[in-house]
Amino acid sequence: MKSCLVVDDSRVVRKVARKILEELHFVCSEAEDGKQAMELCAVRMPDAILLDWNMPVMNGIEFLRRLRKMTGGLEPKVVFCTTENDLAHIQEALSAGANEYIMKPFDSDIIQTKFAQVGLL
Repeated sequence: MKSCLVVDDSRVVRKVARKILEELHFVCSEAEDGKQAMELCAVRMPDAILLDWNMPVMNGIEFLRRLRKMTGGLEPKVVFCTTENDLAHIQEALSAGANEYIMKPFDSDIIQTKFAQVGLL
């Protein structure tokens, strides 16, 4: 089974995403900010990361830049999932190493489509 780390400061968003991903046969772990996510990735790198942009402690873009410099950090498929929907944010995320971009609110079909596009399904 593939693993997915859900990184979002909203407990509700993490739970909804986890439910969808588990239905898609992912083993999920959760982090509430980028710092916590870095710690989890240092222990075990996931196959996929569903990543929020706006979080306390360490935001999503800072996490992504650090992740891509870690040993094994180029491997996970990273899908941003955020309310930041302007072109500048999307371009910044993709240039920092994101594989895809989802706008909130999301549903199962959107996650399934984006994860399939990046080769996770």
